[in-house]
Amino acid sequence: MRGIEYRGVTSVDGPIVVVQRTEDIFYNETVYVRDRIGEKRLGRVIDLNQKSAVVQIFGNTTGIDLSESSFEFLDKPLELRVGEGLLGRVFNGLGEPIDGYPEIVSSKCVNVNGYPINPYSRSYPRDFIQTGISAIDGMNSLVRGQKLPIFSGSGLPHNKLAAQIIRQAKLRGTDEQFVMVFAGMGIKYDVARFFINTFEESGVLSKVVMFQSLADAPSIERIMTPRCALTAAEYLAFEKGMHVLVVMTDMTNYCEALREISTTRGEVPGRKGYPGYLYSDLAELYERAGKIEGSEGSITQIPILTMPNDDISHPIPDLTGYITEGQIVLDREMDSKGIYPPVAGLPSLSRLMKDGIGKDMTREDHANVSSQLFAAYSKVKTIRNLASIIGEEELSPLDKKYLQFGNKFEGEFLTQDEHEDRTIEQTLDIGWKCLAVLPKEELTRIKSEFIEKYFPA
Repeated sequence: MRGIEYRGVTSVDGPIVVVQRTEDIFYNETVYVRDRIGEKRLGRVIDLNQKSAVVQIFGNTTGIDLSESSFEFLDKPLELRVGEGLLGRVFNGLGEPIDGYPEIVSSKCVNVNGYPINPYSRSYPRDFIQTGISAIDGMNSLVRGQKLPIFSGSGLPHNKLAAQIIRQAKLRGTDEQFVMVFAGMGIKYDVARFFINTFEESGVLSKVVMFQSLADAPSIERIMTPRCALTAAEYLAFEKGMHVLVVMTDMTNYCEALREISTTRGEVPGRKGYPGYLYSDLAELYERAGKIEGSEGSITQIPILTMPNDDISHPIPDLTGYITEGQIVLDREMDSKGIYPPVAGLPSLSRLMKDGIGKDMTREDHANVSSQLFAAYSKVKTIRNLASIIGEEELSPLDKKYLQFGNKFEGEFLTQDEHEDRTIEQTLDIGWKCLAVLPKEELTRIKSEFIEKYFPA
């Protein structure tokens, strides 16, 4: 029976509490644990056997006594209250308001773990999203319904870039507006304040739902933060027909919390101590993006993760890259040169770009220009390595042209102000100006008719 409190706490280890009752209990069920002075702690069932249940507490376990504490099973998973009042609100990682206003007025509560989407009902993402950032729009285009992570490093301007995307993202040729869902996991107070101030100053806060689990919050809360955020996004997208852009930062903090809890539970570790189910756990979050047939709305995800030691082969970016449709990689060397945004041209890619660009979507020459910029910039990297060995003065005239192209590409195409919002036409025109440094015969990836039409006079 529910509403009955039981005794029988057998052990407490960090955020993990083991209790003696197992009848009529299900995995992920919400539990209240009451300590010896009567204070309630929220938790969830994470493991079951014939004799006991393992409960994960969302908070600290100080004051939970083996003999005096009691527990109550609520016969439901953790739920988020959803409704029209979500927009413009700030919640903690468990979906509780922290902006000084009361709970939203709604009787609808939804399981934060989400529900599986039938793959057959998914619509293929094809609608180009203009972010106003040339490095993304021109060469790593974002498509509505895509999941495109940002791979960054400690100290790089990924937060500034994410805020710019949130401010500027729009669908071309339509008045449809994006609403934003922001999930901050283990972020510092100044980062949280930066995003709130940015949204207020740009006037988009009324279209943003924020979920914040700050660095001083219990690490277990970080596990639920993206689930609450994606639950809010699914409600806005699939029930209210809105186009939702979800930014989740920092996925590394999320994975660290997952590793901490896995270690506490005594699970067998995988690569670098992360649990063996890290891939499936991340996929559970990332796959909650997309478009569904019969629904007007969509969910586009931009997860942000800081690569430990800038190592792109680390398990977190490695597994993320397998699940998502590409990645935007930020480069420390480019950042040290003062290039913003420091998007590395060669490791970055968008696997769905080909389906969202071209005639009637962006511009007919987009694919050719992007391919030529990639090829030319790749050659620049090779020539720079050669110049560092033999000296720039020993290079051929053509090689020197490529070096000139590389400097122009980095200084004019990649570099822009954080408040500069470029149209895709402006981006492609800048790309042509950069390519104009090279002889026309070097533009082997661009159709001759496009060269005649768009090559600067």
